[in-house]
Amino acid sequence: MRACPETQSHLNIMTQIDETTLKTIADKVTKGECILFLGAGAHYPPPEASGYAYPEALRPPLGSALSRSLATECEFEKAFPKEGVTNLQRVSLFYEVKKNRQNLVKKVSDAVFMGKRPSPILCALARLKFPLVITTNYDQLFESALQSAGKTPLVSIYNKTGDQPTRDYPGNLDPNQPFVVKVHGDVQSPESIVITDEDYIQFVLRMSDKEPFNPVPLTFRFFFTKWPTLFVGYSLLDYNLRLLFKTLRWKIDPSIFPDTYSVDIAPDPLIVDVYYNRQRYINFITQDVWTFVPSLYQMVTGEEMPKQC
Repeated sequence: MRACPETQSHLNIMTQIDETTLKTIADKVTKGECILFLGAGAHYPPPEASGYAYPEALRPPLGSALSRSLATECEFEKAFPKEGVTNLQRVSLFYEVKKNRQNLVKKVSDAVFMGKRPSPILCALARLKFPLVITTNYDQLFESALQSAGKTPLVSIYNKTGDQPTRDYPGNLDPNQPFVVKVHGDVQSPESIVITDEDYIQFVLRMSDKEPFNPVPLTFRFFFTKWPTLFVGYSLLDYNLRLLFKTLRWKIDPSIFPDTYSVDIAPDPLIVDVYYNRQRYINFITQDVWTFVPSLYQMVTGEEMPKQC
Protein backbone atom coordinates (compact mmCIF):
# COMPACT_ATOMS: atom_id res chain seq x y z
CA MET A 1 0.00 0.00 0.00
CA ARG A 2 1.37 3.40 -0.95
CA ALA A 3 1.39 6.19 1.60
CA CYS A 4 -1.00 9.04 0.97
CA PRO A 5 0.66 12.31 -0.19
CA GLU A 6 0.22 13.99 3.20
CA THR A 7 1.88 11.08 5.03
CA GLN A 8 4.69 10.80 2.50
CA SER A 9 5.36 14.53 2.70
CA HIS A 10 5.54 14.34 6.50
CA LEU A 11 8.02 11.45 6.34
CA ASN A 12 10.22 13.31 3.87
CA ILE A 13 10.24 16.42 6.04
CA MET A 14 11.24 14.36 9.08
CA THR A 15 14.12 12.78 7.13
CA GLN A 16 15.35 16.20 6.01
CA ILE A 17 15.16 17.52 9.57
CA ASP A 18 17.15 14.53 10.85
CA GLU A 19 19.86 15.06 8.24
CA THR A 20 20.00 18.77 9.02
CA THR A 21 20.27 18.04 12.73
CA LEU A 22 23.07 15.55 12.16
CA LYS A 23 25.00 18.07 10.07
CA THR A 24 24.50 20.76 12.71
CA ILE A 25 25.91 18.49 15.42
CA ALA A 26 28.74 17.28 13.18
CA ASP A 27 29.80 20.86 12.42
CA LYS A 28 30.04 21.65 16.12
CA VAL A 29 31.94 18.44 16.88
CA THR A 30 34.37 19.18 14.04
CA LYS A 31 35.07 22.57 15.61
CA GLY A 32 35.47 21.03 19.07
CA GLU A 33 32.48 22.99 20.35
CA CYS A 34 30.08 20.34 21.64
CA ILE A 35 29.64 18.88 25.14
CA LEU A 36 29.24 15.11 25.36
CA PHE A 37 26.95 13.79 28.10
CA LEU A 38 27.77 10.07 28.25
CA GLY A 39 25.57 7.43 29.86
CA ALA A 40 25.52 3.68 30.42
CA GLY A 41 23.46 3.14 27.27
CA ALA A 42 26.69 3.53 25.31
CA HIS A 43 27.36 -0.03 26.49
CA TYR A 44 24.26 -1.47 24.80
CA PRO A 45 24.94 -4.49 22.58
CA PRO A 46 24.85 -3.78 18.83
CA PRO A 47 21.94 -5.02 16.69
CA GLU A 48 22.67 -8.36 15.03
CA ALA A 49 22.63 -6.93 11.51
CA SER A 50 24.84 -3.94 12.34
CA GLY A 51 28.16 -5.61 11.53
CA TYR A 52 29.55 -4.57 14.93
CA ALA A 53 30.43 -6.88 17.81
CA TYR A 54 30.54 -6.22 21.55
CA PRO A 55 30.45 -9.54 23.46
CA GLU A 56 28.48 -9.69 26.70
CA ALA A 57 31.56 -10.71 28.69
CA LEU A 58 33.23 -7.42 27.76
CA ARG A 59 30.20 -5.21 28.45
CA PRO A 60 29.39 -3.59 31.81
CA PRO A 61 25.87 -4.51 32.93
CA LEU A 62 23.18 -1.88 32.51
CA GLY A 63 21.47 -0.50 35.61
CA SER A 64 18.59 -2.98 35.71
CA ALA A 65 20.90 -5.98 35.32
CA LEU A 66 23.24 -4.69 38.02
CA SER A 67 20.26 -4.13 40.29
CA ARG A 68 19.02 -7.70 39.77
CA SER A 69 22.45 -9.06 40.59
CA LEU A 70 22.66 -7.04 43.80
CA ALA A 71 19.11 -8.01 44.73
CA THR A 72 19.89 -11.70 44.40
CA GLU A 73 22.99 -11.45 46.56
CA CYS A 74 21.33 -9.53 49.38
CA GLU A 75 17.99 -11.39 49.17
CA PHE A 76 16.07 -8.20 48.47
CA GLU A 77 12.92 -10.01 47.34
CA LYS A 78 12.70 -11.92 50.59
CA ALA A 79 12.76 -8.67 52.55
CA PHE A 80 10.50 -6.75 50.15
CA PRO A 81 8.37 -9.31 48.27
CA LYS A 82 5.98 -6.71 46.84
CA GLU A 83 8.72 -4.59 45.25
CA GLY A 84 10.54 -5.01 41.96
CA VAL A 85 14.26 -5.69 41.82
CA THR A 86 15.26 -3.17 39.14
CA ASN A 87 15.24 -0.03 41.31
CA LEU A 88 19.02 0.24 41.61
CA GLN A 89 18.98 3.06 44.15
CA ARG A 90 16.75 1.19 46.59
CA VAL A 91 18.27 -2.24 46.03
CA SER A 92 21.79 -0.88 46.50
CA LEU A 93 20.73 0.88 49.70
CA PHE A 94 19.46 -2.43 51.12
CA TYR A 95 22.65 -4.15 49.95
CA GLU A 96 24.70 -1.53 51.79
CA VAL A 97 22.66 -1.92 54.98
CA LYS A 98 22.92 -5.70 54.88
CA LYS A 99 26.48 -6.17 53.61
CA ASN A 100 28.13 -2.76 54.28
CA ARG A 101 29.35 0.00 51.99
CA GLN A 102 32.73 -1.51 51.19
CA ASN A 103 31.17 -4.70 49.84
CA LEU A 104 28.64 -2.72 47.80
CA VAL A 105 31.29 -0.61 46.10
CA LYS A 106 33.49 -3.65 45.44
CA LYS A 107 30.56 -5.50 43.88
CA VAL A 108 29.79 -2.53 41.63
CA SER A 109 33.44 -2.09 40.69
CA ASP A 110 33.85 -5.76 39.80
CA ALA A 111 30.64 -5.71 37.75
CA VAL A 112 31.26 -2.59 35.66
CA PHE A 113 35.03 -2.50 35.27
CA MET A 114 36.92 -5.72 35.94
CA GLY A 115 37.59 -7.52 32.65
CA LYS A 116 35.50 -5.04 30.65
CA ARG A 117 36.56 -3.30 27.44
CA PRO A 118 35.37 -0.16 25.62
CA SER A 119 32.78 -0.68 22.89
CA PRO A 120 33.33 0.47 19.29
CA ILE A 121 30.87 3.25 20.17
CA LEU A 122 33.09 4.55 22.99
CA CYS A 123 36.20 4.29 20.84
CA ALA A 124 34.56 6.24 18.02
CA LEU A 125 33.38 8.99 20.37
CA ALA A 126 36.87 9.12 21.91
CA ARG A 127 38.39 9.82 18.49
CA LEU A 128 36.09 12.80 17.91
CA LYS A 129 36.74 16.29 19.25
CA PHE A 130 34.82 16.52 22.51
CA PRO A 131 36.84 18.80 24.83
CA LEU A 132 34.19 18.49 27.55
CA VAL A 133 32.64 15.20 28.64
CA ILE A 134 30.34 14.70 31.60
CA THR A 135 29.35 11.19 32.58
CA THR A 136 27.43 9.31 35.26
CA ASN A 137 29.27 6.06 34.45
CA TYR A 138 31.40 4.62 37.26
CA ASP A 139 33.79 2.70 34.99
CA GLN A 140 36.94 4.00 33.30
CA LEU A 141 36.20 2.60 29.86
CA PHE A 142 35.85 5.97 28.15
CA GLU A 143 39.11 7.17 29.67
CA SER A 144 40.71 3.98 28.33
CA ALA A 145 39.25 4.68 24.88
CA LEU A 146 40.61 8.23 24.99
CA GLN A 147 44.07 6.96 25.82
CA SER A 148 43.88 4.45 22.95
CA ALA A 149 43.05 7.40 20.70
CA GLY A 150 46.28 9.12 21.78
CA LYS A 151 44.61 11.57 24.14
CA THR A 152 45.36 12.41 27.76
CA PRO A 153 42.13 13.02 29.68
CA LEU A 154 42.02 15.25 32.72
CA VAL A 155 39.45 13.74 35.09
CA SER A 156 37.43 15.47 37.80
CA ILE A 157 35.69 13.04 40.19
CA TYR A 158 32.76 13.87 42.45
CA ASN A 159 33.64 14.43 46.11
CA LYS A 160 30.77 13.41 48.37
CA THR A 161 31.83 15.48 51.39
CA GLY A 162 32.59 18.72 49.58
CA ASP A 163 35.53 19.40 51.86
CA GLN A 164 37.93 20.02 48.97
CA PRO A 165 37.68 22.33 45.94
CA THR A 166 36.35 20.63 42.83
CA ARG A 167 39.07 19.98 40.29
CA ASP A 168 38.72 22.33 37.32
CA TYR A 169 40.43 22.59 33.96
CA PRO A 170 43.60 24.71 33.89
CA GLY A 171 44.02 27.00 30.90
CA ASN A 172 42.34 26.74 27.51
CA LEU A 173 40.41 23.63 26.52
CA ASP A 174 42.25 21.15 24.32
CA PRO A 175 40.44 18.25 22.56
CA ASN A 176 43.63 16.20 22.91
CA GLN A 177 43.39 16.64 26.68
CA PRO A 178 39.62 16.39 27.16
CA PHE A 179 38.06 17.29 30.49
CA VAL A 180 36.06 14.30 31.81
CA VAL A 181 33.74 15.12 34.71
CA LYS A 182 32.48 12.06 36.62
CA VAL A 183 29.54 13.44 38.55
CA HIS A 184 28.49 10.09 40.07
CA GLY A 185 31.98 8.97 40.99
CA ASP A 186 34.62 6.52 39.82
CA VAL A 187 35.27 2.89 40.72
CA GLN A 188 38.86 3.69 41.67
CA SER A 189 37.62 6.22 44.25
CA PRO A 190 35.18 4.14 46.33
CA GLU A 191 34.12 7.08 48.49
CA SER A 192 32.89 8.96 45.40
CA ILE A 193 30.25 6.50 44.16
CA VAL A 194 26.66 7.79 43.90
CA ILE A 195 24.32 4.79 43.74
CA THR A 196 21.92 4.56 46.70
CA ASP A 197 18.91 6.77 47.46
CA GLU A 198 20.92 8.45 50.20
CA ASP A 199 23.84 9.08 47.83
CA TYR A 200 21.53 10.86 45.39
CA ILE A 201 20.04 13.02 48.13
CA GLN A 202 23.55 14.04 49.20
CA PHE A 203 24.47 14.77 45.58
CA VAL A 204 21.46 17.05 45.11
CA LEU A 205 22.32 18.91 48.31
CA ARG A 206 25.89 19.36 47.08
CA MET A 207 24.68 20.93 43.81
CA SER A 208 23.87 24.09 45.79
CA ASP A 209 27.46 24.46 47.01
CA LYS A 210 29.27 27.66 46.05
CA GLU A 211 32.57 27.98 44.23
CA PRO A 212 35.00 26.32 44.36
CA PHE A 213 33.11 23.40 45.93
CA ASN A 214 30.21 22.96 43.51
CA PRO A 215 30.51 19.37 42.20
CA VAL A 216 30.20 20.53 38.58
CA PRO A 217 33.35 22.50 37.67
CA LEU A 218 32.96 26.14 36.68
CA THR A 219 34.50 25.48 33.24
CA PHE A 220 31.76 23.00 32.42
CA ARG A 221 28.96 25.24 33.71
CA PHE A 222 30.31 28.15 31.66
CA PHE A 223 30.45 26.23 28.39
CA PHE A 224 27.08 24.65 29.12
CA THR A 225 25.65 28.08 28.23
CA LYS A 226 27.83 28.44 25.11
CA TRP A 227 27.97 25.06 23.36
CA PRO A 228 25.32 22.49 22.41
CA THR A 229 25.06 19.37 24.56
CA LEU A 230 24.73 15.85 23.15
CA PHE A 231 23.24 13.11 25.35
CA VAL A 232 24.40 9.63 24.29
CA GLY A 233 23.44 6.53 26.24
CA TYR A 234 20.62 8.02 28.29
CA SER A 235 16.86 7.92 28.61
CA LEU A 236 15.37 11.12 29.95
CA LEU A 237 12.74 8.96 31.59
CA ASP A 238 15.44 8.68 34.27
CA TYR A 239 14.32 11.03 37.03
CA ASN A 240 17.84 11.58 38.35
CA LEU A 241 19.15 12.61 34.94
CA ARG A 242 16.35 15.13 34.51
CA LEU A 243 17.01 16.44 38.01
CA LEU A 244 20.69 16.93 37.20
CA PHE A 245 19.83 18.60 33.90
CA LYS A 246 17.32 20.97 35.51
CA THR A 247 19.72 21.77 38.35
CA LEU A 248 22.39 22.81 35.86
CA ARG A 249 19.86 25.18 34.27
CA TRP A 250 18.38 26.44 37.51
CA LYS A 251 17.72 30.22 37.62
CA ILE A 252 19.42 30.79 34.25
CA ASP A 253 17.53 32.47 31.41
CA PRO A 254 16.53 29.74 28.90
CA SER A 255 17.14 32.14 26.02
CA ILE A 256 20.93 31.94 26.49
CA PHE A 257 21.13 28.15 26.20
CA PRO A 258 22.30 26.49 22.98
CA ASP A 259 20.50 23.43 21.61
CA THR A 260 20.51 20.16 23.52
CA TYR A 261 20.15 16.81 21.74
CA SER A 262 19.20 13.43 23.20
CA VAL A 263 19.81 10.23 21.23
CA ASP A 264 16.99 7.90 22.26
CA ILE A 265 15.42 5.22 20.08
CA ALA A 266 12.14 5.33 22.03
CA PRO A 267 11.77 8.52 24.08
CA ASP A 268 8.91 8.62 26.54
CA PRO A 269 5.94 10.49 24.96
CA LEU A 270 5.21 12.50 28.10
CA ILE A 271 8.85 13.57 28.46
CA VAL A 272 8.91 14.57 24.78
CA ASP A 273 5.75 16.61 25.27
CA VAL A 274 7.17 18.45 28.27
CA TYR A 275 10.81 18.85 27.24
CA TYR A 276 10.35 19.43 23.52
CA ASN A 277 6.80 20.42 22.63
CA ARG A 278 6.23 22.71 25.60
CA GLN A 279 9.59 23.87 26.92
CA ARG A 280 11.85 23.44 23.88
CA TYR A 281 14.56 22.21 26.21
CA ILE A 282 15.71 19.16 24.26
CA ASN A 283 15.68 17.92 20.67
CA PHE A 284 15.11 14.16 20.51
CA ILE A 285 16.97 12.07 17.93
CA THR A 286 14.99 8.84 17.64
CA GLN A 287 17.84 6.49 16.76
CA ASP A 288 19.80 3.91 18.73
CA VAL A 289 23.45 4.66 19.49
CA TRP A 290 24.61 2.05 16.96
CA THR A 291 22.88 4.02 14.20
CA PHE A 292 23.57 7.56 15.33
CA VAL A 293 27.24 7.37 16.35
CA PRO A 294 28.45 5.68 13.11
CA SER A 295 26.54 8.33 11.11
CA LEU A 296 28.06 11.15 13.16
CA TYR A 297 31.53 9.63 12.92
CA GLN A 298 31.32 9.31 9.15
CA MET A 299 30.02 12.85 8.71
CA VAL A 300 32.81 14.29 10.88
CA THR A 301 35.74 12.19 9.66
CA GLY A 302 34.64 11.14 6.17
CA GLU A 303 35.40 7.54 7.16
CA GLU A 304 33.36 4.55 8.26
CA MET A 305 33.32 3.97 12.01
CA PRO A 306 35.83 1.18 12.83
CA LYS A 307 34.28 -2.19 13.63
CA GLN A 308 36.68 -2.67 16.54
CA CYS A 309 38.59 -0.46 18.96
